[in-house]
Amino acid sequence: MDTDDSPLRTPDSLTALVQADLDPLSLAELEARIAVLQGEIERTRSHMARASLHRASADALFKR
Repeated sequence: MDTDDSPLRTPDSLTALVQADLDPLSLAELEARIAVLQGEIERTRSHMARASLHRASADALFKR
């Protein structure tokens, strides 16, 4: 019999977020959740833009 000695993996926060049960939430809670998620999307996009600019700067600096 093969036993798995690896530690139990806890789901990451993104997996937990998408698997969360929405049924118990009120309309106000759902609206608040959407507002928070939209804010996080904007924050992530902003970070991606900065990372892209940083990468382009590094590429230009080291390009021959």
